This record gives sequence, structure tokens and C-alpha cells, in this order.
Amino acid sequence: MAASLELRESGAVGSFARFAASQKLFVYLCAVFVACLLLGDVIGGKIIRTPLGPISVGIIPFPVTFLLTDVVNDFYGRRGARFLTMLGFFMALLAWLLLQLTTLLPVDGSTYFTQAEYAKVFGGSAQLFVASMVAYLIGQFLDIHVFHFWKALTQSRHLWLRSTGSTIFSQAIDTVTINVIFGRVTAGWAWGFIGAKIGREYSIKFLVAVLLTPAIYAVHGAIVRGLGIDPEGHGG
Repeated sequence: MAASLELRESGAVGSFARFAASQKLFVYLCAVFVACLLLGDVIGGKIIRTPLGPISVGIIPFPVTFLLTDVVNDFYGRRGARFLTMLGFFMALLAWLLLQLTTLLPVDGSTYFTQAEYAKVFGGSAQLFVASMVAYLIGQFLDIHVFHFWKALTQSRHLWLRSTGSTIFSQAIDTVTINVIFGRVTAGWAWGFIGAKIGREYSIKFLVAVLLTPAIYAVHGAIVRGLGIDPEGHGG
């Protein structure tokens, strides 16, 4: 039995040892992407002041998802980026279902959070979740398409154009989609309020996308020079 256990353990170690650097990197990129996506949703209820007006603190982790989508797009192609997108969607769905379940469970007298506090922070509405996931899927798939359009057109040159350009375009659609679906259809906000909210949020996302450009070059260079992994061709 000990010999059998040792054989299984050695087989597991051997299987992991066969992971290439590019495969290990993909796991890390997916993990960070999902963590930032879920945290952005969970903490999004807190609003902070900015020079452009009030904005959700979700603006802090979400730019990381833009950056990672572009990195995966460049090094793992369309299929890798689509896999990342669907992984994020299913993990968000799982997290939302678990949060709904735990919100519904009755509390004990020793609870740290009261039922009302827990429901307010973690309960979330089905309407907001649907709106955010629809916007997420549309934005992500548009980002993938635009990224590879520019990559093919420029023959894999001008990283800033395909990365920043795709993010700016996809986030415009994402911002409009979630505000129209949730703000108008669900919450019944006035069009003037929705328009101002879209303009404020997109202005910040646009600025963040531009400011992230040096980070994209830094991550790209670290992967190529540090790990010896080359980007996938523009036909991928």
C-alpha cells in the first residue's frame, strides 16, 4: 500500500513537472483575473469621490482584468482569451449563487454580521448580476475581436494600439450596456442621470486604459525576456 501511495505521489509530481512555463503562466493569469473580477463585484457597492465625481471602488481591481485580457489575447490567442472570459463568467455565477445561498441562511445570535448587514453587502440583486454579466460578456468578446483585428492589421506591431485601442472600445460598450440594462430597465433611472453616469464612468475607464499602457509593455517584456515565451501569431 505504501508503494502504491508513493507511486501515485510520484506520478502526480511528474505530471506537474511536465507543465511548460507557458501553461503555468496561464494558470496564474487566470487566477489573478478571476480574483480581480470577483472582488470588483463584491466591493463595488462602496462609492468614493474623484475629481470627475463619485465612482465605485471596483475601478481599482477591474483595470487589472483589462490588462490580463490583453496579455492572454497576445500570448494565447483567441481561444485562450475566450477560455479566460468563460472561466470568469462561470466563477462569477458560482460566487453569486453561493452568496445568495449564504444570504438566505438564518443567522445565529453569535453572528458578527447582522442579517441586514450581510444582505446589504453580499446579497446583491439578480437584476444587477444579470446586467453586469451581460455587459461583461459583450465587452470581453468585443475586446477579443477588436484586439485581433488590430493585431492582424498591424502584423503584430504596435502593441499599444491593439491593447489600449481594444480596451477603450470594449469598455465603452460595457459601460453603456450595464447602465442601460440596470439603470433604465430595472431601476428606472432618468436618461439624463444615466448619460451623466456613463460619461463619468467611461472617462475614468478611458484614463485608466491609457495609463495602463506602460504596464502592458512591462508585463509583455517580462514574459518574453524573463520566461522566454513568445506571443502567438496574429492568426491565432
